Amino acid sequence: MSAVIKKTGVKKVVLAYSGGLDTSAIIPWLKETYDDCEIIAFCADVGQGEAELEGLYEKAISSGASECHIVDLKEELVADYIYPTIATGAIYEGTYLLGTSMARPIIAKAQVEVARKVGADAVCHGCTGKGNDQVRFEGCFAALAPDLKVIAPWREWEMVSREDLLDYLAERNIETTASATKIYSRDANAWHISHEGGELEDPWNEPTKGVWTMTVAPEDAPSEPEYVTIEVEQGKITKVNGEALSPYAALMVLNEVAGAHGVGRIDITENRLVGMKSRGCYETPGGTVMFAALRAVEELVLDKSSREWREQIGAQMAHLVYDGRWFTPLCESLLGASQPLANLVNGEVVIKLYKGQAQAVKKRSPNSLYSEAFATFGEDDVYNQKDAEGFIRLYSLASRIRALNPKI
Repeated sequence: MSAVIKKTGVKKVVLAYSGGLDTSAIIPWLKETYDDCEIIAFCADVGQGEAELEGLYEKAISSGASECHIVDLKEELVADYIYPTIATGAIYEGTYLLGTSMARPIIAKAQVEVARKVGADAVCHGCTGKGNDQVRFEGCFAALAPDLKVIAPWREWEMVSREDLLDYLAERNIETTASATKIYSRDANAWHISHEGGELEDPWNEPTKGVWTMTVAPEDAPSEPEYVTIEVEQGKITKVNGEALSPYAALMVLNEVAGAHGVGRIDITENRLVGMKSRGCYETPGGTVMFAALRAVEELVLDKSSREWREQIGAQMAHLVYDGRWFTPLCESLLGASQPLANLVNGEVVIKLYKGQAQAVKKRSPNSLYSEAFATFGEDDVYNQKDAEGFIRLYSLASRIRALNPKI
């Protein structure tokens, strides 16, 4: 890497730090690029797993950071970001349950809070210049702390490959567990894990078994189904198999149970916000079960117009979350609009887990609009079949008038 003239104007920067190859290189790069700059490492514990956090503090300090703040955000992530989002029904492009996207706002918010705490004048992230996450992080920074300078090394430094980063660290005798043979790029949190790279870069390649980490292959899942009972209150999962659980605890239980049955795998080619397409495999076992439970109760309690409106909210919310616009008036508006509908989503659902599928096979709700007495073909007190004739005539009146007009 060529010599860099040191920049000024940044005295203390908080780096979103994972301990991976990129952020391990960013710490010395910041010290070499910015004159007399103190580096504070920040790591958000969003449920990526103990293995990802082990030794993180020591690694950050040995790389050149003066401090390392590891902040536990697991419960807050599920309760305040995931639950409100899934209550809207948000699913990006029909399949993606927004696992990476939902975690970015809380990470950015906590990073800003650490920056304020330590008196930093800048924040830094390791997002690639080709991806969505740079937009998500910097959109949050703009909304929460527009005064802080944002440093994005992948848009500044001359390194362009994994090999470049490994050479850079080796030249400075900074240890790393990364290697040039890493196959996949992964991002994990309590909700999901994403996989990109390797054979996945060619959409003609079927993912190998080495891709998946949270779920067993559906063909290797148990030959007997398992039934899970979910209780829902105001659009939130509150009990699993009769046990009251916090949002995070409920997700952990369902991740384990559903993952064992191969539930929650998707393989998609999505439209990134920056304009290019990317192919990724996602595993969201517990979240898939949660969605199935919420939709099952919705089917009972929402009338046609309400459900149509909820679907519109969900479609808008999916793009908003994916595009990194959480801290906006539009987000507040969508969440506010969804809440009266979510308040009706109370009930109990039995989910059948079998060979990669999560199917609601039983459902009931005190708010149910379904009545066996009214739906039957037998006689009832609320529906006179003769009334349908007038309804149909009025409902199709415009079509009738159009057909009778010879000029149309």
